[in-house]
Amino acid sequence: MRVIASSIRKGNVIEQDGKLYVVLSAENIHPGKGTPVSQVEMRRISDGVKISERYKTTDQVEKATVEERNFTYLYEDGDGYHFMNPETYDQIAVSKDVIGGASAYLQENMTVKLSLHDMNPIAVQLPQRVTLEVVDTEPVTKGQTASSSYKPAVLSNGVRTAVPPHVSTGTRIVVMTEDGSYVERAKD
Repeated sequence: MRVIASSIRKGNVIEQDGKLYVVLSAENIHPGKGTPVSQVEMRRISDGVKISERYKTTDQVEKATVEERNFTYLYEDGDGYHFMNPETYDQIAVSKDVIGGASAYLQENMTVKLSLHDMNPIAVQLPQRVTLEVVDTEPVTKGQTASSSYKPAVLSNGVRTAVPPHVSTGTRIVVMTEDGSYVERAKD
């Protein structure tokens, strides 16, 4: 299916020169003078090589036919990450290359959206937010207000983030899976 370059979004799969690429980021640039362009960062699915392409926003790009399905995360082993289709109970193993940095946020029984091309997993989409526990952060300093700067913290998945001063070790918080940023205290 051919689409214009300006409609490409993160997570789309593009076919170029007979190879499949997953879009890591897409940005439409409108300079003061000249032609607007779409700057697209992609990863070749077959070998993980990252490339950057620049298209005119009106260029036609071949978008691969991709099926998106919900899967439940089960576990990780030497073969990769294992997911189950909740409708058919079929299991599928997804390589570490496809999961990438999202692996830190995977939790047992989490529902994710897998993008499949010819039944091969090529991309994963996590829920927007996930609840994790703060395992290490500086102690609360008396007199600090909530409006002061954030302090560093380490979460139960090993990811480092910044939290408000009132958050202490052992607190469960909600973070964005895209960048690990603090959203709010978990409502347990």
